[in-house]
Amino acid sequence: MNTKTTALDAYLQRLPMILNKIGTLQQLADDHFGHAPEAIHWGHVGDLGRVNQALDDLLAIFDGQAK
Repeated sequence: MNTKTTALDAYLQRLPMILNKIGTLQQLADDHFGHAPEAIHWGHVGDLGRVNQALDDLLAIFDGQAK
């Protein structure tokens, strides 16, 4: 019996974890990342800039270009 994990097996194990994190990120964004809109400051803007850059970097891995 072959119990060796294939690349496809590992891929299919990781995909739901990523989709779960994307869903969590969407929920956080829908709630302004836990910040009251009237309390938003420039630090929060900087945080979103870093998040935006990180997402561009991730997208570049998979589709070869940041949007």
